[in-house]
Amino acid sequence: MAEIDKTPKQIVSELNEYVIGQNAAKKAVSIALRNRYRRLQLSPEMQTDITPKNLLMIGPTGVGKTEIARRLAKIVDAPFVKVEASKFTEVGYVGRDVESMVRDLVDVSVRMEEKSQFKNVRVEAEKRADNRLVKLLVPAVKKDNKQKQNGVDFQNLMSMVEKMQRGETPENPTQPEEVSDEVRDQRLSVAEQLKRGLLENHEVTISMDDPQQKTGMNGMMGQMGIDLGESLGQMLPKKRIQRTLPVSEAREILVREESDKLVNHGDLYHDAIKRAENTGIVFIDEIDKIIAKSKQNSGEVSREGVQRDILPIVEGSEINTKYGVINTDHILFIGSGAFHDSKPSDLIAELQGRFPIRVELNDLSKEDFVKILTEPNNALVKQYIALVGTDNIKLTFTIEAINKIAEIAYNVNHETENIGARRLHTILEKLLEDILYEGADMEMGDITITEHYVEEKIGDIAGNKDLSQYIL
Repeated sequence: MAEIDKTPKQIVSELNEYVIGQNAAKKAVSIALRNRYRRLQLSPEMQTDITPKNLLMIGPTGVGKTEIARRLAKIVDAPFVKVEASKFTEVGYVGRDVESMVRDLVDVSVRMEEKSQFKNVRVEAEKRADNRLVKLLVPAVKKDNKQKQNGVDFQNLMSMVEKMQRGETPENPTQPEEVSDEVRDQRLSVAEQLKRGLLENHEVTISMDDPQQKTGMNGMMGQMGIDLGESLGQMLPKKRIQRTLPVSEAREILVREESDKLVNHGDLYHDAIKRAENTGIVFIDEIDKIIAKSKQNSGEVSREGVQRDILPIVEGSEINTKYGVINTDHILFIGSGAFHDSKPSDLIAELQGRFPIRVELNDLSKEDFVKILTEPNNALVKQYIALVGTDNIKLTFTIEAINKIAEIAYNVNHETENIGARRLHTILEKLLEDILYEGADMEMGDITITEHYVEEKIGDIAGNKDLSQYIL
């Protein structure tokens, strides 16, 4: 299980690489994360009494609320899910069960734990996968089934059933192989070529689990903590499909299958649940949308009902999942909302008390937009320069052009709807529309985006309120 051993300053420093401004919010979340690490250093008795201090982020859309939470989870390698509170409905209404957000968190934690444990058995799994690839690339002659009456077939059938019960899937479950000296020599040669990486682009046909088998009813039942797929899977053989792939891709599929056989799933699921319990983060967006403005219709009553359904999960309760029971006492919940037409005090009193840390995020200024365009590791300008660069075109932005883009974004946000940094996406797409369209057919060259170019392409649209609200 990953440890959150970074100091608050280190967490803020890493957040600064992706999120501009909002220092108060970054400081609050970094302290909340560090407190979880501090709790894990205490005695088990004291750990039980210390609950996480859940946060409520208040601010308009597009100012960095979701990005802070998402990056936070990546920095500390923690299971993270984002849910929209407005998607949930009170028990008895048609809609998503609020407990599903915790089950989604466990699913994420299981995938993270799988990745971690699969890494530990990677060497052995690769060895087994290469052995299977050798047999697929140099198939042996099938033995003639002349011994049907001697009970040999029954013996092979029983062997196949035993392998399937162990989770193994024999490549050729129906007929035994006869490996001649010639085949053995060829396999040794192919094994050596595989080891030296000479066959990575060579195509091979493999048998693999049908990915569609994991969807459907089981996904629906999984929300209720029922895993029909696992129960039925013990009675029925897995559906297999044939795929022809390059050796490099086929190996990864076989490595995953072999890794799955090498790990102890009981330990894996136990560790995944502990990881989710101690480091999991649930980001509840649009929490202001479940505030009942009045009690005059059933829809409004349902909103308050959703709050009451969320309350025991945030307070701490035990929830059944298909991997086992999870306790939500120490999961960190981060609520988020614009609170345009309401305020945090409009939430039911009990739920307010479960989000003791309130952080208000500020509107983005023109200067913030300039920084968002240029400073982060994933800055939009850097992204577009890289995208256009794939067509052998060197794209350059002058500082005046960037200032103009930021100014237009700021003005459009305040004259129409304030959607924060997301406005930059729509403006840049419109600005670079012709270059993105014609770039693939142009010859290699340099293009400089100037302030005049920005004015020419989007200045008139931005200046016309009727046009800008539809186009930008």
